[in-house]
Amino acid sequence: MAKGYWIVRVDITDAEQYKKYIAANNKPLAAYGARFLVRGAPFENVEGGARQRNAVIEFPSYQAALDCYRSEDYQAAIKLRADVATADLIIIEGYEGPQPA
Repeated sequence: MAKGYWIVRVDITDAEQYKKYIAANNKPLAAYGARFLVRGAPFENVEGGARQRNAVIEFPSYQAALDCYRSEDYQAAIKLRADVATADLIIIEGYEGPQPA
């Protein structure tokens, strides 16, 4: 079964308030087996637009990634983020096919 991923890009306008969102999202992320692969690391935007922070979060399955986002706990966390950040978040299924040789 392919893993699921959240690809997140965020601009934050109030870092102190945003910390409340981070604290609140911990519970649903843990409950659905999330693991951060990228979290706010230095980056270079070589094409297209960018936001201040980026994250890639791995889930055990695509369904787990969807379920986490749709969970009551995560929806409550989003409300803490709404007025202090602008986010782009996509949920995508991992790829298990052939790779470059």
